[in-house]
Amino acid sequence: MRKKSFSSLRAFTFLGFSDHADLQMFLFLVFMFMYLITVVGNLAIIVLIATDTHLHSPMYVFLSNLAFVDLWYSSGITPKMLVDLVTTEKSISYVGCALQMFFFIGLGCTESFLLATMAFDRYVAICIPLLYLKNMTRMKCLQLLSGCYVAGFLNSLIHTCCTFRLSFCGSHYIRHFLCDVPPMLNLSCSDTTINELVLTIFASTVTGTTIIVIVISYASILHAVFKINSSKGRRKAFSTCGSHFICVILYYSTIFFIYSRPSSAYSLEQDRIVSVVYTLVIPMLNPLIYSLQNREMKLALKRTKAFHFCK
Repeated sequence: MRKKSFSSLRAFTFLGFSDHADLQMFLFLVFMFMYLITVVGNLAIIVLIATDTHLHSPMYVFLSNLAFVDLWYSSGITPKMLVDLVTTEKSISYVGCALQMFFFIGLGCTESFLLATMAFDRYVAICIPLLYLKNMTRMKCLQLLSGCYVAGFLNSLIHTCCTFRLSFCGSHYIRHFLCDVPPMLNLSCSDTTINELVLTIFASTVTGTTIIVIVISYASILHAVFKINSSKGRRKAFSTCGSHFICVILYYSTIFFIYSRPSSAYSLEQDRIVSVVYTLVIPMLNPLIYSLQNREMKLALKRTKAFHFCK
């Protein structure tokens, strides 16, 4: 038992997709393709917003930070997952697992706060446009962004510390391809009642608070938009919110599925599929959604093409 306990503290081993051994090379190619799109798409948004002066407004500053978070959110998980798909050695050190969990949860929570902040930004722009420049100053944007990152990583620090205070004296096989709270609680031989309570309280607080902000913002936006007499004006208002709303639906539907269930309902197969959605699919789709749905982004892309053509 001492040997097992010491071994488990040194390293864990991901089971990952081991029950689909015949599909691992196919999954590797699919996930690699998706990850490349994620990296290229999010980097393109960051560079485009940084270099195009027409996009130096609060809305696009928040969007570039969302792309930054998505890029690192996926990069903290996907490279290790890809390596594990083509190698027999799928271990991760104890410290490495803790760091992966810290950044994974921190960036995930930061994304939740960013989506709420972006909804609030659209509320101010559409509902009280005359005060937009006064309310959304450069300093105010920096404060909102700092608050998103601080709140996200503080929440992550609490979850990570609470999880790794537990004993892992039995099996060191993680029934997943990443170090997340539910599979780690499932692995522990300690009493996880407090951890489950902490997870429920903080997950509910983060998702509840951000969803309330988003719902109130969009309810106010809809009320203001339907008061606009011009159909062109309504379309323009909806075009600035549509892509953000789609991203919100995709993101929160997966978060609810993973973190709103008791540990007794934990399912390896379901959680792996949903985890692929929020670690790979959503970070890949976000830049595509914003690029295809957002008029200003499409114009910026055309300006960039025209600029390179002239050169």
